[in-house]
Amino acid sequence: MAGFSQKIRQSAVRKFARPIPDVKTFDGIISEIVGKNPFGCASYMGSGTHHPPVEKVREMYTAKFVYLDGKGKRVGAGSEIYSTIAGYEAGIAAVMSNIANITAHGGTVVRDPVSDSFAVSLKCHDAGGEMYIFSLARERLTLSSYRDDAIRARIEAWMGGVPALL
Repeated sequence: MAGFSQKIRQSAVRKFARPIPDVKTFDGIISEIVGKNPFGCASYMGSGTHHPPVEKVREMYTAKFVYLDGKGKRVGAGSEIYSTIAGYEAGIAAVMSNIANITAHGGTVVRDPVSDSFAVSLKCHDAGGEMYIFSLARERLTLSSYRDDAIRARIEAWMGGVPALL
């Protein structure tokens, strides 16, 4: 195609044997990556702005609920999506105490934390100058837009030391 230059980028996905158990464990993993920079990323200037080596570009936390009648039969369900962990935790408390909503469902609200989902995307600037995306979800890790296989190798080596990701 005229005017376009082809760029070779790779993506890799790893599904975990077990989902990350809870939002606290998930947040600990993300905090370690952003705070300790285990991949050896480097800060950079972009569009006249200083960027840290690793930065969050997207967060999403989904809380799931079921409503049960007096006999334990499911009479409703719901989910709420939040862009922060603080919102997720406050939202759970709000749904659990929303009498009008509980009454409308005709049952008792019960949390379904096993079905909750979490996802964060991080933009990483490799010391070699390459930019890539590290996306962690409760059940999988996706590495995208990278060219150098050494990036994937560093992340795989780091994952070996994180029990929740095995």
